[in-house]
Amino acid sequence: MTDALKRLSDEGVAIWLDDLSRKRITSGNLAELIDQQHVVGVTTNPSIFQKAISSGDGYEQQLTDLATRKVTVDEAIRMITTADVRDAADILRPVFDATDGQDGRVSIEVDPRLAHHTAATVAEAKQLAWLVDRPNTLIKIPATKAGLPAITEVIGKGISVNVTLIFSLERYREVMDAYLAGLEKAKAAGLDLSLIHSVASFFVSRVDTEIDKRLDTVGTDEAKALKGKAALANARLAYEAYEEVFSSDRWAALDKAQANKQRPLWASTGVKDPAYKDTLYVVDLVAPGTVNTMPEATLDATADHGDVTGNTIAGTYEQARADLDAVAKLGISYDDVVQLLEDEGVEKFEASWIDLLNSTEAELKRLAPSEG
Repeated sequence: MTDALKRLSDEGVAIWLDDLSRKRITSGNLAELIDQQHVVGVTTNPSIFQKAISSGDGYEQQLTDLATRKVTVDEAIRMITTADVRDAADILRPVFDATDGQDGRVSIEVDPRLAHHTAATVAEAKQLAWLVDRPNTLIKIPATKAGLPAITEVIGKGISVNVTLIFSLERYREVMDAYLAGLEKAKAAGLDLSLIHSVASFFVSRVDTEIDKRLDTVGTDEAKALKGKAALANARLAYEAYEEVFSSDRWAALDKAQANKQRPLWASTGVKDPAYKDTLYVVDLVAPGTVNTMPEATLDATADHGDVTGNTIAGTYEQARADLDAVAKLGISYDDVVQLLEDEGVEKFEASWIDLLNSTEAELKRLAPSEG
């Protein structure tokens, strides 16, 4: 096994695991990944919790207690998920301390049913931060139109945020603007900006999945030659936008106040098309100041045969623009693709949350003590 993961870390890429379950916590597996695989953070989402809790592994005793207390299914899910995030945060606390709060982070998402409701998202973010009660938590807020003002409001209250479901370059710029506005609010309120952190989760593989499908429909040799290029091009241009925003005069004023940059986080980095190398969205998106959150299969593949050759984003912007322009010239609308992916992303997480509600409700009924 090569130490590609160490090389990745040395290049300034923070390696986070895109998965969490109680078994991973209690078995010592998470601690092992931190110790041996250079993992310095964890991300969760409704689909991850749905899979973990539905497996039942490690949750029966807590579910039994919750059933005995006759809590609502929504309260049960919040108690279960925040317990996992709290325990994972404790395991990652030494990393958090060693990196001055930059890494050692665990993310937990607001209820996806609130994605289009600003005030409810803010209220939920505050509640989650209070429930988990760990300084190394990130509250995940989706980058919907309603999510943008919520990001500003939550950052302005001093709560660290992971902005999720970003697909478009325009929306990414709006996310960075919302973050800076939040920092400005926090500064005006006299808060310590050095304690506020944020990442912006820019989704990668789903862009190729959708655009490749449309390229196949076009069917020409020119179209086929563009397959597998759009997602990398999109992410690389996002990094260009990050470099621009965080070298601006507006940022300089916040930087003087000890603010932290909002790091780009590459999400959805598991390769969906078996025709592509399984480390594509890791080794081809290497740049300092980034985070790559990987499903375990991608982490293992990178550890085993990832070819980390240094910064693979620098110097790519012209080609990235050319690749996206070539896709557009074939009649494939970038704006249509990214809006579809955002809508589908919210819908998928909402569907997973509803599945989780239903399966948890069934377990609570099954475990409820008989009356008498």
